[in-house]
Amino acid sequence: MLVSRYLSPAESYRKKRGFDFLSDFLNSFEEESNSDTLVDFKPAVNTREGKDAYHVDVDLPGVKKEDIDVSVENNMLTISGKRETKSEIKEDDYYRVESSYGKFQRSFTLPEKVDAENIRAACEDGVLEVIIPKMQIEQKSSKKIEIK
Repeated sequence: MLVSRYLSPAESYRKKRGFDFLSDFLNSFEEESNSDTLVDFKPAVNTREGKDAYHVDVDLPGVKKEDIDVSVENNMLTISGKRETKSEIKEDDYYRVESSYGKFQRSFTLPEKVDAENIRAACEDGVLEVIIPKMQIEQKSSKKIEIK
């Protein structure tokens, strides 16, 4: 973990805690124990932590948006779906068709203090981005109390 030497001890601790949450999130890959689910491929996942949210990017080339399911249950984010591709080549002397089908599923335990009600997802150019907002915690402020 890289921490700038210019951070105060309190800032360093908060930054470390954020990285710990992200690290736990990254290390929380869960395999689905349901034997009815056959996983044919495991898409690559990149995660990052922003100031206000965690971001999960899933590489899903060839997967249609309507074939992707993103859900949250019991503090577990699950991304699943299916990929169906078909390649056809018609030439004068031959005809070739190649098809591939596959299901996928990735599950992650969510970090503490996330706003699960406002998780959103978007898919563009074969990349699914899931944005998991952090709970907004009010900063403690000091207040002078007048003595009467």
